[in-house]
This record gives sequence, structure tokens and C-alpha cells, in this order.
Amino acid sequence: MLGNTQLIVAIAIFTLTYVVIVSEKVNRTAIAIFGAVMMLVFNIEMQHEAVMHVDFNTIGLLVGMMIIVNILKRTGIFEYMAIRAAKYAKGDPWKIVFIFSILTGVSSAFLDNVTTILLVVPVTIVIANELKLNPIPFLVPEVLIANIGGTATLIGDPPNIMIGSATGLGFLDFIVNLGPVVIIITVVTMFILKRVYGKTLVTTDERKQKILAMDEHLAIKDKKLLVKSLSVLGMTVIGFMLHQTLGYESATIALFGAATLLLISKLDPEDILMEIEWPTIFFFMSLFILVGALEDVGVIHYLAEKMLLLTKGDLFFTAMLVLWGSAIASAFLDNIPFVATMIPLITSIGEMSSISITPLWWALALGACLGGNGTLVGASANVIVSGMLEKQGYKLSFVEYMKVGFPIMLVSIVISTAYLIVRYL
Repeated sequence: MLGNTQLIVAIAIFTLTYVVIVSEKVNRTAIAIFGAVMMLVFNIEMQHEAVMHVDFNTIGLLVGMMIIVNILKRTGIFEYMAIRAAKYAKGDPWKIVFIFSILTGVSSAFLDNVTTILLVVPVTIVIANELKLNPIPFLVPEVLIANIGGTATLIGDPPNIMIGSATGLGFLDFIVNLGPVVIIITVVTMFILKRVYGKTLVTTDERKQKILAMDEHLAIKDKKLLVKSLSVLGMTVIGFMLHQTLGYESATIALFGAATLLLISKLDPEDILMEIEWPTIFFFMSLFILVGALEDVGVIHYLAEKMLLLTKGDLFFTAMLVLWGSAIASAFLDNIPFVATMIPLITSIGEMSSISITPLWWALALGACLGGNGTLVGASANVIVSGMLEKQGYKLSFVEYMKVGFPIMLVSIVISTAYLIVRYL
């Protein structure tokens, strides 16, 4: 099978698609859709086979949570929380950075890091401007902690959603196995950030008073909708915790919450559905088809054989290869297509050897999610922050971000290495 024309064409289409995605010269969704369709045009896989490769659990979970968050953000709750936190810090810049970062990390774990960043960044910039300070020392910690916080749960970061869906690992599995190391990494990261930015975050008492004068209650736009939204979000999170016991997929829980909130909010569904990040959804669907084609022609099985040959089937070496390989790759590449390729690879390793592959899933989640902190292009949240800063007239360069992000990423992977060894290896 490894010498035929179909195999060569499949590898060529996948490689070219991946290279163009990484180059960022063409919209990633457009090129991913084109690559997926080329797999059909060249008969690498038939249309019904392609559809079978699309993971509805991942897609349904993403769509469901996007609907809930899009309705929730209309209430003004995120602006309220940000102003309240800034006042609680009494306008002290470093305390604001600390509280905002922790709030962002926790929110990222239970919503998702990209959505959280989109909601928190505009308010952070307003507060930094009121303090007459550069917003970069506020936003870099926020995005770093958002990526770390998102690592802790099934729904916090897209790679985790994909891993959970492919393996049947549930919401509580992620919290129990990744929560402890994420807390440790968060504490260490905040300590490092204090050393990096602490001395630059100084302002006057007069500017602090401006923060204290803000009225957070004015941020709440619709109290009735807020009560409905928080009730549904709370029930959805509880549903995630119990979904394995209840016998439902996580997508079913998310879509039930979304459908319920759409119904009781009485908002126009068309307005809400238009705000869903459809390019992201189609990007995922296309990746599933691309990777599915590689599975069908035997490439994934071949790579799994070579990886087992390299590590000699040793769980420790395989886990370290997955963790560090994922981290370095995710720092420079988009972690979503990387994880989409790694999932069937690890599954094949499990089928071909006697080793328990459960630790490999945690290694992949930690490497892919934390590795995104390494560079400005490593995670979607990083790119979004850079773009939003640019619109405000601030330039966060690749090198400036990397000077802070890459060392923190390496420290977090070293901590993850120790954690995996002590707990699983």
C-alpha cells in the first residue's frame, strides 16, 4: 500500500495543505476546505467516507458552547467582572494583572480560551489606558494564563475537545488528571511574570482613583438574560461533569444547553447563529477529512510503526517524545492540525503494542496546549491579542512575545515532564 499512486497523492495534498496553513499566506479555512475537497476529487476517499471521518462530537461541542457564550456576552457580565476586579485591586496595576489573569485562566477552563480572550481584552485595554500604561504587560500574562487554564478541562482548549471526543475521556478525567499540574504551572508562571513586568507597572494615585470611580453596575445590560444565561451555563457545566454517568456525549450536553438558552432567551436565533465562528467549524471539519484520508491509505499506521521502532515500545520514551514533540511543534505550528494528526497516530500505537496509551493522551494535551505559549503564532488566542493591540496602535512583535512566552513554555513543559513521570511513568 505504501507505494501506490493514491498514497503519494494523499501525502502530497496533505503536506501542501499543511505548509500553506503554516505559511499564513492564505486563509487557513479556505486552504483546509480546498485540501479536503481535493481528497474527494482524486478519489482518495469517497464522499460518504469523508463525512464519517468528521467528528460530530467535537463540532457539536464547539457550536453549542459558542451559542451559549454569544448569548452570555450580550448581558455585559464580562465587563462587570473586569471592572469589579480592577476596583478590588484598588487600581494597583500588578494586582489588576494578577486578578485578571486568574479570572481569565478560570474562565478559559469552563468556556474556552479564545472566547475568553475576545471578551476580556477590550476591557483590559480600557483599564490600562485609564492608568496611562502600555497594555502589553497586562495582555501577555492574560493570554499565557488563558492557554494554561484552558489545558485543565475537556472544553478549555480545542486540542482537549478533540482528544476527549476521540478517546471517550470525560470532563472529570481531564480535571483530575490535568488540573493539579495546571495549578502548579499557573503559580510558577505568575511568579515569573511578576519578575518580568512588576517594576514596569507603576502609576499615580490620581489614576488609581479613576478606576475606583468606575461603576460596574452600568456594564450589565440585561439582568433577566443574565440570570437565564448563568443558569443554563451552570447546568451545562454540571452536565459535563456527569455526562459519562448520564450516558451522553459532551456535544449532546452543550447542544442541549445552547438549544435551551436560545429558546428561553427569546433572542433572534439568526443573530446568534451569525456570530458563531463558522470559519473555525469548517476548519475543523476539513482537518478531520484530511487526516481521515491519511488513515485510509495507511500513512498513520506506517508512522505509528516507525514511532514504536524509535522508542522500542517503551512508555517513558514514547510519552516524552509526544510531550516535547507536541510542545515544540505547537509553538511554531497551529496546534489544532497537529493534534488532529497525532490522535490517530497514538490510537494506532495502542493497537500495535501492549503499552497503556492513557498517559500519552495527557502528554499530548499538555504538550499541544502549553506549547502554544511559546511563540506569537503558537495559539489562536495569541494571534487575536496581537491583532487587537495593533488596532489600538500598539505593536507586540514576534520577538518581544517570544522573549517572555518561550522560556515560560519551557518551564511549563519541564514541570509537566516531572508530573507525568511521578504520576504515570
